[in-house]
Amino acid sequence: MISKQEKLVEIIQNENFHDNSLLLNALTHRSYVNENPSEGHNNERLEFLGDALLTYLSGDYLYRRHPKIGEDELTRRRSALVDEKQLSRFALEVGLDKKMRLGKGAIREGGYENPNLLSSTFEAVIAAYYLDNNSNIEALRKVVEPLFDSVPEEIVESRSNLDPINQFQVWVQRHIPQNPPNLPKYTIAKTGGVPHAPEFLAEVFVDNKKYGEGRGKNTKGAKKTAAKNALLNLEEEGFI
Repeated sequence: MISKQEKLVEIIQNENFHDNSLLLNALTHRSYVNENPSEGHNNERLEFLGDALLTYLSGDYLYRRHPKIGEDELTRRRSALVDEKQLSRFALEVGLDKKMRLGKGAIREGGYENPNLLSSTFEAVIAAYYLDNNSNIEALRKVVEPLFDSVPEEIVESRSNLDPINQFQVWVQRHIPQNPPNLPKYTIAKTGGVPHAPEFLAEVFVDNKKYGEGRGKNTKGAKKTAAKNALLNLEEEGFI
Protein backbone atom coordinates (compact mmCIF):
# COMPACT_ATOMS: atom_id res chain seq x y z
CA MET A 1 0.00 0.00 0.00
CA ILE A 2 1.43 3.37 -1.02
CA SER A 3 2.20 5.75 1.83
CA LYS A 4 0.95 9.32 1.87
CA GLN A 5 4.51 10.59 1.51
CA GLU A 6 5.05 8.37 -1.53
CA LYS A 7 1.74 9.66 -2.87
CA LEU A 8 3.08 13.22 -2.97
CA VAL A 9 6.19 11.99 -4.77
CA GLU A 10 4.02 10.20 -7.31
CA ILE A 11 1.77 13.22 -7.83
CA ILE A 12 4.68 15.50 -8.58
CA GLN A 13 6.81 13.09 -10.58
CA ASN A 14 3.92 11.89 -12.72
CA GLU A 15 2.40 15.37 -13.01
CA ASN A 16 -0.88 13.78 -11.95
CA PHE A 17 -2.75 17.06 -11.54
CA HIS A 18 -6.28 17.68 -12.73
CA ASP A 19 -4.95 20.93 -14.16
CA ASN A 20 -1.39 20.28 -15.32
CA SER A 21 -0.90 23.96 -16.09
CA LEU A 22 -0.98 24.67 -12.34
CA LEU A 23 1.93 22.31 -11.74
CA LEU A 24 3.84 23.70 -14.72
CA ASN A 25 3.38 27.23 -13.35
CA ALA A 26 4.60 26.09 -9.92
CA LEU A 27 7.78 24.67 -11.43
CA THR A 28 8.60 27.78 -13.47
CA HIS A 29 11.18 30.17 -12.03
CA ARG A 30 11.34 33.81 -13.08
CA SER A 31 14.69 33.19 -14.83
CA TYR A 32 12.97 30.77 -17.21
CA VAL A 33 10.19 33.22 -18.04
CA ASN A 34 12.71 36.02 -18.60
CA GLU A 35 14.40 33.88 -21.26
CA ASN A 36 11.12 32.46 -22.60
CA PRO A 37 8.51 35.24 -22.38
CA SER A 38 5.85 33.19 -24.17
CA GLU A 39 5.90 30.54 -21.43
CA GLY A 40 3.45 32.36 -19.16
CA HIS A 41 3.93 33.39 -15.53
CA ASN A 42 6.58 32.55 -12.97
CA ASN A 43 5.78 30.78 -9.70
CA GLU A 44 6.12 33.71 -7.29
CA ARG A 45 2.39 34.16 -6.58
CA LEU A 46 2.07 30.45 -5.90
CA GLU A 47 5.16 30.62 -3.69
CA PHE A 48 3.45 33.33 -1.63
CA LEU A 49 0.35 31.20 -1.14
CA GLY A 50 2.36 28.05 -0.41
CA ASP A 51 4.35 29.83 2.28
CA ALA A 52 1.12 30.86 4.04
CA LEU A 53 -0.35 27.36 3.75
CA LEU A 54 2.75 25.67 5.16
CA THR A 55 2.92 28.16 8.03
CA TYR A 56 -0.67 27.36 8.96
CA LEU A 57 -0.39 23.60 8.55
CA SER A 58 2.89 23.34 10.45
CA GLY A 59 1.48 25.47 13.27
CA ASP A 60 -1.64 23.34 13.52
CA TYR A 61 0.44 20.16 13.35
CA LEU A 62 2.73 21.24 16.19
CA TYR A 63 -0.16 22.55 18.30
CA ARG A 64 -1.86 19.14 18.18
CA ARG A 65 1.34 17.12 18.55
CA HIS A 66 2.76 19.02 21.53
CA PRO A 67 -0.10 19.99 23.90
CA LYS A 68 2.27 20.93 26.74
CA ILE A 69 4.71 23.15 24.82
CA GLY A 70 4.31 26.93 25.15
CA GLU A 71 3.90 29.58 22.45
CA ASP A 72 7.56 30.61 22.23
CA GLU A 73 8.85 27.08 21.68
CA LEU A 74 6.02 26.27 19.26
CA THR A 75 6.96 29.35 17.23
CA ARG A 76 10.60 28.30 17.08
CA ARG A 77 9.74 24.74 16.13
CA ARG A 78 7.39 25.91 13.40
CA SER A 79 10.15 28.01 11.91
CA ALA A 80 12.56 25.07 12.01
CA LEU A 81 10.00 22.79 10.35
CA VAL A 82 9.37 25.07 7.36
CA ASP A 83 12.60 27.06 7.01
CA GLU A 84 14.55 27.20 3.75
CA LYS A 85 16.87 24.34 4.67
CA GLN A 86 14.05 21.96 5.57
CA LEU A 87 11.81 22.85 2.64
CA SER A 88 14.71 22.37 0.23
CA ARG A 89 15.17 18.88 1.70
CA PHE A 90 11.48 18.17 1.15
CA ALA A 91 11.88 19.38 -2.43
CA LEU A 92 14.74 16.95 -3.01
CA GLU A 93 12.79 14.09 -1.40
CA VAL A 94 9.93 14.51 -3.86
CA GLY A 95 12.16 15.07 -6.88
CA LEU A 96 11.60 18.75 -7.58
CA ASP A 97 15.28 19.28 -8.42
CA LYS A 98 14.64 17.28 -11.59
CA LYS A 99 11.46 19.19 -12.44
CA MET A 100 12.25 22.89 -11.92
CA ARG A 101 12.19 25.05 -15.03
CA LEU A 102 15.14 27.42 -14.74
CA GLY A 103 16.83 29.87 -17.07
CA LYS A 104 20.28 29.09 -18.43
CA GLY A 105 21.93 31.62 -16.13
CA ALA A 106 20.33 30.10 -13.04
CA ILE A 107 21.35 26.62 -14.18
CA ARG A 108 24.97 27.71 -14.67
CA GLU A 109 24.98 29.04 -11.12
CA GLY A 110 23.87 25.68 -9.71
CA GLY A 111 20.16 26.39 -9.56
CA TYR A 112 19.14 22.76 -9.33
CA GLU A 113 21.01 22.48 -6.03
CA ASN A 114 20.17 25.97 -4.75
CA PRO A 115 18.29 25.68 -1.41
CA ASN A 116 16.41 28.93 -2.03
CA LEU A 117 15.14 27.86 -5.45
CA LEU A 118 14.28 24.39 -4.16
CA SER A 119 12.36 25.67 -1.14
CA SER A 120 10.55 28.33 -3.16
CA THR A 121 9.52 25.77 -5.77
CA PHE A 122 8.30 23.42 -3.05
CA GLU A 123 6.11 26.19 -1.64
CA ALA A 124 4.72 26.89 -5.10
CA VAL A 125 3.94 23.22 -5.73
CA ILE A 126 2.16 22.98 -2.37
CA ALA A 127 -0.03 25.93 -3.38
CA ALA A 128 -0.69 24.43 -6.81
CA TYR A 129 -1.78 21.13 -5.25
CA TYR A 130 -4.07 23.02 -2.87
CA LEU A 131 -5.72 24.93 -5.73
CA ASP A 132 -5.90 21.80 -7.89
CA ASN A 133 -7.95 20.18 -5.11
CA ASN A 134 -10.51 22.99 -4.99
CA SER A 135 -8.71 24.77 -2.12
CA ASN A 136 -9.33 21.77 0.14
CA ILE A 137 -6.98 22.19 3.11
CA GLU A 138 -7.65 18.62 4.29
CA ALA A 139 -6.47 17.16 0.99
CA LEU A 140 -3.26 19.15 1.35
CA ARG A 141 -2.85 18.19 5.01
CA LYS A 142 -2.86 14.49 4.05
CA VAL A 143 0.24 14.86 1.89
CA VAL A 144 2.09 17.48 3.93
CA GLU A 145 1.91 16.03 7.44
CA PRO A 146 3.77 12.82 6.51
CA LEU A 147 6.65 15.06 5.44
CA PHE A 148 6.53 16.79 8.81
CA ASP A 149 6.49 13.35 10.46
CA SER A 150 9.65 12.42 8.57
CA VAL A 151 11.72 15.15 10.27
CA PRO A 152 13.46 13.70 13.35
CA GLU A 153 12.39 15.38 16.57
CA GLU A 154 15.96 16.08 17.62
CA ILE A 155 16.60 18.00 14.40
CA VAL A 156 13.59 20.24 14.98
CA GLU A 157 14.65 20.81 18.57
CA SER A 158 18.27 21.59 17.71
CA ARG A 159 17.39 24.00 14.93
CA SER A 160 14.43 25.65 16.64
CA ASN A 161 16.73 27.82 18.74
CA LEU A 162 18.78 29.16 15.84
CA ASP A 163 16.31 31.25 13.86
CA PRO A 164 16.92 35.00 14.39
CA ILE A 165 13.43 36.00 13.25
CA ASN A 166 11.87 34.00 16.04
CA GLN A 167 14.54 35.03 18.54
CA PHE A 168 13.72 38.67 17.86
CA GLN A 169 9.97 38.01 18.02
CA VAL A 170 10.36 36.31 21.40
CA TRP A 171 12.40 39.27 22.69
CA VAL A 172 9.71 41.72 21.53
CA GLN A 173 6.89 39.73 23.13
CA ARG A 174 8.77 39.57 26.44
CA HIS A 175 10.00 43.16 26.60
CA ILE A 176 7.33 45.13 24.69
CA PRO A 177 4.15 43.33 25.80
CA GLN A 178 0.79 44.33 24.39
CA ASN A 179 -2.62 42.77 23.91
CA PRO A 180 -2.95 41.65 21.16
CA PRO A 181 0.73 40.61 20.90
CA ASN A 182 3.07 43.24 19.52
CA LEU A 183 4.81 41.56 16.57
CA PRO A 184 7.74 42.84 14.50
CA LYS A 185 6.79 44.19 11.08
CA TYR A 186 9.11 43.78 8.10
CA THR A 187 9.17 45.97 5.02
CA ILE A 188 10.76 44.62 1.85
CA ALA A 189 12.22 46.46 -1.12
CA LYS A 190 13.99 45.03 -4.15
CA THR A 191 17.30 46.81 -4.49
CA GLY A 192 19.10 45.25 -7.43
CA GLY A 193 20.77 42.11 -8.63
CA VAL A 194 20.02 40.28 -11.87
CA PRO A 195 16.75 38.57 -12.90
CA HIS A 196 17.77 35.12 -11.65
CA ALA A 197 19.56 36.49 -8.58
CA PRO A 198 17.76 39.60 -7.25
CA GLU A 199 18.74 41.38 -4.04
CA PHE A 200 16.27 42.55 -1.41
CA LEU A 201 16.49 44.96 1.51
CA ALA A 202 14.43 44.32 4.64
CA GLU A 203 13.80 46.66 7.55
CA VAL A 204 12.17 45.51 10.79
CA PHE A 205 10.01 47.78 12.96
CA VAL A 206 8.19 47.53 16.28
CA ASP A 207 5.69 50.31 17.05
CA ASN A 208 7.05 52.24 14.05
CA LYS A 209 10.57 52.17 15.56
CA LYS A 210 13.22 50.67 13.31
CA TYR A 211 15.28 47.97 15.04
CA GLY A 212 17.36 46.58 12.20
CA GLU A 213 17.89 46.09 8.48
CA GLY A 214 19.52 43.52 6.23
CA ARG A 215 19.98 42.36 2.65
CA GLY A 216 19.41 38.96 1.09
CA LYS A 217 18.95 37.12 -2.20
CA ASN A 218 15.27 36.61 -1.34
CA THR A 219 12.73 38.13 1.03
CA LYS A 220 13.22 35.41 3.63
CA GLY A 221 16.97 35.88 3.64
CA ALA A 222 16.61 39.65 3.91
CA LYS A 223 14.20 39.31 6.85
CA LYS A 224 16.56 36.93 8.60
CA THR A 225 19.49 39.30 8.14
CA ALA A 226 17.37 42.21 9.42
CA ALA A 227 16.42 40.19 12.49
CA LYS A 228 20.10 39.33 13.11
CA ASN A 229 20.93 43.02 12.83
CA ALA A 230 18.15 43.90 15.27
CA LEU A 231 19.45 41.36 17.81
CA LEU A 232 22.99 42.68 17.39
CA ASN A 233 21.78 46.26 17.95
CA LEU A 234 19.92 45.19 21.10
CA GLU A 235 23.04 43.43 22.36
CA GLU A 236 25.21 46.50 21.70
CA GLU A 237 22.70 48.69 23.56
CA GLY A 238 22.71 46.33 26.55
CA PHE A 239 19.15 45.02 26.15
CA ILE A 240 20.25 41.41 25.63
